[in-house]
Amino acid sequence: MAIQDFTAGQILTAAQMNSLQANDYNWTVSTKTASYVLVAADKGTRVVMNAAGATTITVNDSLFSAGDTLFIQNIGAGTCTITAGTATVTTASSLALAQWGGGTLYFTSAGAAIFFSGGGASYGTGTGGIGSPTSVTIGGINYQYLQFNSTGTLTITKSGLFDVLAISGGTTGDGQSGFGGGGGSGVVMQQTIYLATNQTVTVGAAAGARANYTDPNIGNYSGIGTTSINSLLTGIAVNILNGAATCAFESYGGNVGSGYGGTRTSTATENYSGFRGGSGVTNAAGGGGGYSARGADGVSTTGGAGGAGYDVSAFIGGSALYKAAGGGGRGSGAGGAGGSGVGGAGGTTTGTAAAANTGSGGGGSVNGTAGGLGGSGIVYVRFKV
Repeated sequence: MAIQDFTAGQILTAAQMNSLQANDYNWTVSTKTASYVLVAADKGTRVVMNAAGATTITVNDSLFSAGDTLFIQNIGAGTCTITAGTATVTTASSLALAQWGGGTLYFTSAGAAIFFSGGGASYGTGTGGIGSPTSVTIGGINYQYLQFNSTGTLTITKSGLFDVLAISGGTTGDGQSGFGGGGGSGVVMQQTIYLATNQTVTVGAAAGARANYTDPNIGNYSGIGTTSINSLLTGIAVNILNGAATCAFESYGGNVGSGYGGTRTSTATENYSGFRGGSGVTNAAGGGGGYSARGADGVSTTGGAGGAGYDVSAFIGGSALYKAAGGGGRGSGAGGAGGSGVGGAGGTTTGTAAAANTGSGGGGSVNGTAGGLGGSGIVYVRFKV
């Protein structure tokens, strides 16, 4: 039962004693089916939210005192968010409670509270992409994953955590100074994020074609929504969201070198998350950098091979499956092979395009001829089941 006030010498009834004893083992429960504002009588009780849609529990000041507690839990399918009204609420976890989430709200003063989560947020579920979720078991854990080959909607059927692996579009191979280098790979980003609402998944196309080197090729980013992308990009150049002015995927090409895998920020300090391309010689350009390895140097009249890509099987299970590899460099005798079998091969004249939805670099070409196009990006979304 809720906290009671008793007076000295008061004789308690059997019902009152039974209620007190019951509360020691089972807190008084009040179930809410719509958004709710806490009241003073909620002190020492369990507030249970049970709603199909999103709800809030608002916390105001001057209702509770330092040391007061109450427990909040969500058994409904809709996310319940603990919201600071006139009070302040802090937490080391999340104030958004997915189904089966809960924890203790502890007041340090009349106007400030701390939420202690009773456990980590659980995984959500969703639909979208190219088909039904695919079931896999990785490290003894059962997952389902969705694959997005093009821009679409991730429909959240249950709020919670989602593992996201996003690979941007790759760069196009160069044609410069007679021998073009292979294109660099796209960016690979993996993170676990919390999602409660449907998200637009944007899958980037490859960088545009060009015949001569002027400025860095720009690969197109693949990721989830504007809001969630900022979380997804933690520790990586967030300015990639702003386009060519702030972030590029670079491909040098020619006799000097070739593409860098990953990102290059357009600041005085260059920041590459992948590997650089190989060096070129007079008749053979270096291969483009892959996400996992440097592109090979051009040798004699043979272009360098593209750098190795990133194996996504650790994320989606199954056999080795490579993405984000470098493109091969152009050579007068033979072009370099594309990295990991998915980058575009360099040619003796024109370069070959990288495989679609691999985020790999295209093959280098002769000066004045557009290099092979990079591969478009791909996004995987995974959740435990």
